[in-house]
Amino acid sequence: MNATTSTIQANKAIQSPPERPGLEAIRVKGWLRASKWLLLRRLSQFGILALFLLGPWFNIWIVKGNLTSSLTLNTLPLTDPYVLLQSLAAGHIPYQAALIGAAIVVAFYLLVGGRVYCSWVCPVNLVTDAAAWMRRRLGLKGGYALDANTRYWFLAGTLIAAAATSSLAWEWVNPVSIMHRGLFYGFGLGGLILLAIFLFDLLLTTRGWCGHLCPMGAFYSLLGHFALPRVSAVERNNCNDCMDCFKVCPEPQVIRPALKQIGQQSPIINAANCTLCGRCIDVCSKNVFKISHRFNQRSES
Repeated sequence: MNATTSTIQANKAIQSPPERPGLEAIRVKGWLRASKWLLLRRLSQFGILALFLLGPWFNIWIVKGNLTSSLTLNTLPLTDPYVLLQSLAAGHIPYQAALIGAAIVVAFYLLVGGRVYCSWVCPVNLVTDAAAWMRRRLGLKGGYALDANTRYWFLAGTLIAAAATSSLAWEWVNPVSIMHRGLFYGFGLGGLILLAIFLFDLLLTTRGWCGHLCPMGAFYSLLGHFALPRVSAVERNNCNDCMDCFKVCPEPQVIRPALKQIGQQSPIINAANCTLCGRCIDVCSKNVFKISHRFNQRSES
């Protein structure tokens, strides 16, 4: 091979678009294994929506209410603790059932991790995941760099708004509430907020809403510090730096300390903002990651 040929091939390699994340994992593991956690999340998200919709659509009342407040099998009350916190800030005294429901939800997410709500329950995740997928397919790069801590200021702002207005002011424009109401009654103008989130994530900044702005994600992250399930970079020595895990992770900053041993020796992803979505496991052809628990500090390689 002469120098000219080598130069041409090198230029083609530079100019050719990068391979979409996960394709190598599909070749190595097969599509089903390389999509397992994504499919399980979608099953969870659509399954939860179906439980709420069975009543008004088919008169099968397994769950009554919505993601804000619900009653399962006329027995189990569940209340969104973030909404309860807004209610308290607004000066409203909640019913006993609401307090019990919120305590159950808090206990659950303290155990499994608060951001599990974002990846396994929240219906808006379907919108932001679609934007992230299209952004990768279109090869869109760059965008505004937002501080991830902005969401915590936004969270504080929603509580201040509740206190100032003596109402659940945020819930009128909360995308989660809008999407849930829309499935029951039609989206109307509320659909424009969901469209704005999609376009914001697609055109302006990757994972802009969930990763930088959403006050619900900020609230639930506060419950994730001591969760038992964790993602572990247990085979991190096998990492070939393909960066696929970083490309698909909704909170890529949480991966580096465990994977690259920056500031810690443990392979466990300890960050409260890990959503336990499992996409890093799906797209890794080297099987670097697996679901483990916070007490398993051992690296297998």
